[in-house]
Amino acid sequence: MEKKFYSNGKLLLTGEYVVLDGALSLAVPTTYGQSLTVKEIDHPQILWKSFDENGTIWFEEIFELNTFKPISDVKNQNKKNIQETLVKICTEAKKLNSDFLKTMTGLEINTHLDFPRDWGLGTSSTLINNIAQWAKIDAYQLLWNSFSGSGYDIACAKHNRPIQYQLTNEHPNVKEVFFDPSFKEQLFFVYLNKKQNSRDAIQQYQKQEFDTTSAITNISDITKAISACKDISLFKELLTEHENILSHILKIPTVKASLFPDYDGAIKSLGAWGGDFILVTGNEKTPEYFISKGFNTIISYSNMVL
Repeated sequence: MEKKFYSNGKLLLTGEYVVLDGALSLAVPTTYGQSLTVKEIDHPQILWKSFDENGTIWFEEIFELNTFKPISDVKNQNKKNIQETLVKICTEAKKLNSDFLKTMTGLEINTHLDFPRDWGLGTSSTLINNIAQWAKIDAYQLLWNSFSGSGYDIACAKHNRPIQYQLTNEHPNVKEVFFDPSFKEQLFFVYLNKKQNSRDAIQQYQKQEFDTTSAITNISDITKAISACKDISLFKELLTEHENILSHILKIPTVKASLFPDYDGAIKSLGAWGGDFILVTGNEKTPEYFISKGFNTIISYSNMVL
């Protein structure tokens, strides 16, 4: 018997960093995601294979059946990190449900990504949500027991529509919203050719001294305005205002100022600054501008957002 689970990828349109302190944020699930299939086998081990968007195996390991201890002694540090992450998630899942992974037979587990791992669309969050579904446990609890983060990515994994997300007393509040801009053909997502480490970026943010209350209020107001925005000119102003607030907090220049000062549309960082995707306003000539600058992955709003 085979079980299959699926989770959506994510993009945080507003509220990066400040969402951790309770700001209202707007996030969208993506058309890209990750699946996980579980199949019983006769051999008393857990065979794990992770496939990328091209169907190529990028991680493979055999684990002991009940302890979930890796069989191989890995020397490669990158593989060791992946191995340790997987062990941590599954160990925490077992703590939340002691029946998880209790089986007399072996298991073959395959994960399949729809997107390149370095895109930052949620390789970890989709995995955590899939494992939580499989283990029948709370995905937010699994995230926070295993790592850290606001949890908006888990909310996107679960929801098939844009959401407003807010942490209140460390409790996730999720509200599906109708966010389908009439000007969406003028919106593009551009990949900055490098993955940003969210945990490192969050640590840097938490070292900054600023008026947290004011930042939460301002970003929450922008989130509400963007969620209801019907006009591209106002949308551009709101994106720019959001960028300027975060630039001031983080004490680093906006991505437009540092990389694209001659671009005539609005540009907004998404998630951890300095990598992953940016949201840009533009027109049919937008792709050629970014391609000329060496950024070849440009995805239209309609092709990216679920």
